[in-house]
Amino acid sequence: MLCCRGLWITKRMQVKIVGYDHIYFICLLHAVFLNIAEKFKSDLMKIAMTTLSSKILSQDKEHFAQLAVDAVMRLKGSTNLEAIQIIKKPGGSLKDSFLDEGFILDKKIGLGQPKRIENAKILVANTAMDTDKVKIYGARVRVDSMSKVAEIEGAEKEKMREKVKKILGHGINCFVNRQLIYNFPEELFADAGILAIEHADFDGIERLALVTGGEIASTFDNPESVKLGHCKLIEEIMIGEDKLIHFSGVEMGQACTIVLRGASHHVLDEAERSLHDALCVLSQTVNDTRVLLGGGWPEMVMAKEVDELARKTPGKKSHAIEAFSRALVAIPTIIADNAGLDSADLVAKLRAEHHKQGCNAGIDVISGSVSAEIELF
Repeated sequence: MLCCRGLWITKRMQVKIVGYDHIYFICLLHAVFLNIAEKFKSDLMKIAMTTLSSKILSQDKEHFAQLAVDAVMRLKGSTNLEAIQIIKKPGGSLKDSFLDEGFILDKKIGLGQPKRIENAKILVANTAMDTDKVKIYGARVRVDSMSKVAEIEGAEKEKMREKVKKILGHGINCFVNRQLIYNFPEELFADAGILAIEHADFDGIERLALVTGGEIASTFDNPESVKLGHCKLIEEIMIGEDKLIHFSGVEMGQACTIVLRGASHHVLDEAERSLHDALCVLSQTVNDTRVLLGGGWPEMVMAKEVDELARKTPGKKSHAIEAFSRALVAIPTIIADNAGLDSADLVAKLRAEHHKQGCNAGIDVISGSVSAEIELF
């Protein structure tokens, strides 16, 4: 517990005001918290840039590190990366990539349907919206006149009309389906002023259901058992030359979309893998803020302690302990070799540095020297 002129702060940062000048100290405490938050965000930026340094995004690592940090900070400590969607759109350069606060579905709005919906109630479904077909291979229906064909078509339309009525009975203004929506039901939805989105990929509707707070439905007989999704606004946007559907103000407020731009699909695929690595590292760092220096620093620290133990251990056991120490030193040796550096010289310098008190030195493969990892971090 810390006492400072009437301000008591426990280990859990519980504040109890016992004096009259509490406003000043609350402001002071707020400033301390802001400084800690800024320092933590700065550390996350450095971690992200370190993660991206050896990948295709290394040339623009500051830009993508900022995107990754902003996206992970929106999760508020959660490690659920499903709330962060990555969309790849060829065209432009990698620097044109951006973070959007909301969910973007890579589909177009159909003709005659509303282009903008406020306070949307969304039904996410995986159901057949085409005419029912006989599900037995080789089965055929024979008729003796064209009027019979018209009766079959009329029955199919009436069945679809009833299905659309059941869907509209949920009180929705947006219907998103995993499967195709044929012309007749699409026309019925348009007449009712409902935005109907067809053939959304399964990963897309699963994430859409997650971020809007809904569930994927396949039957519509009991509207009370279906959980609808909600968002403040649905509108059509343009990215490059493509039209997409943007959901903003979703129920899962931390949801966001990173739009990657690039010259080709190959570049975008590599950029997505690199960015995903950074997101994974950052989400785990936010969850557990303990970090470890690199560049061979931890191995040299352990090797030093193991060497000390080997010198104090009598008998043959000391040889096994020394062998473990040599195995640890092999890690910085490999790091130097992979960078095309003189590993023997660098490891010897690194060992000498680590015999100093409070050393935090590691191998800097960029400059080809032994440097303080805290400064490089």
